Amino acid sequence: MMDHAHDLACVREATDRLLTAVAVLDNAALAGPSRLPGWSRGHVLAHLARNADALVNVLEGRPMYASAEARDADIEEGAPRPVEIQVADVRDSAARFQAAGDAPADWTRTVELRNGVTDSASRVPFRRWVEVELHHVDLGIGYELEDLPAEFVERETGFLAERFSGHPDVPAVRVTDGTRAWITGRGADVPGITVTGRPADLLGWLAGRRDGAALEVAGGDLPKLPPL
Repeated sequence: MMDHAHDLACVREATDRLLTAVAVLDNAALAGPSRLPGWSRGHVLAHLARNADALVNVLEGRPMYASAEARDADIEEGAPRPVEIQVADVRDSAARFQAAGDAPADWTRTVELRNGVTDSASRVPFRRWVEVELHHVDLGIGYELEDLPAEFVERETGFLAERFSGHPDVPAVRVTDGTRAWITGRGADVPGITVTGRPADLLGWLAGRRDGAALEVAGGDLPKLPPL
């Protein structure tokens, strides 16, 4: 089982980094484009706030979102708000998530996320950590994949490799940073393709944040990964 208490502490630290970074932005910067197509920085922050509340729902046994349409509408409604309101919303929703995570619970239970996806409750704090770290990078305000904690990079690389494991549209691939290695894609005793690169570049490719141009590929072409 995942160490949910450790991950909750990591979420708190990541959230503090994010809040410190966005607090110095002005409203014009917040309205500017993020690195996510079609989203401003305000969209990213509104999503982070509503995701925290959605994961509280998950931990407390309610549907993650009322509907996909309601999720999208909440993000659109929240995106144009001034910086001080956005920062307060991210901070307050993060506090609600931490409170839900600190409540006594059976962390071995299975919970339901979006689109019928299920997982152990113990992994929910890590999932929130992923949201905060990667979307901090998506803001495009100076926090890069290279700045992510080493533990996070290793674990998220493994998580994404697991996510694509067995995917019919991804050939069998060995992913390695020269020290550690992961196998992903369609099953094969010996993957035909090996992708090698720096940890940040590997994570960027797996997470759809980089095109993989900095990676070395042997045994074939760099696989095109489906969207997350």
